[in-house]
Amino acid sequence: MNSAKLFFAGKLFKDNKTVVRQLMMGAGAGVIAGIVIGLFAPIWVAAIAAGAVSGAVQPVLFKDLKYA
Repeated sequence: MNSAKLFFAGKLFKDNKTVVRQLMMGAGAGVIAGIVIGLFAPIWVAAIAAGAVSGAVQPVLFKDLKYA
């Protein structure tokens, strides 16, 4: 709970703009994957794939973030 308070107060990471940018990039990758797969497969498959892509990309994007 303490880290959640620091995150929402903007004091958990040294550079908050980078965190938000990386978060949006991961979410965007999931949205794109969901839309592309949704064109060819059922919506439930697209939702699972979008979640998997977003979840797989986040650790790669967040590996170099510095905590305050």
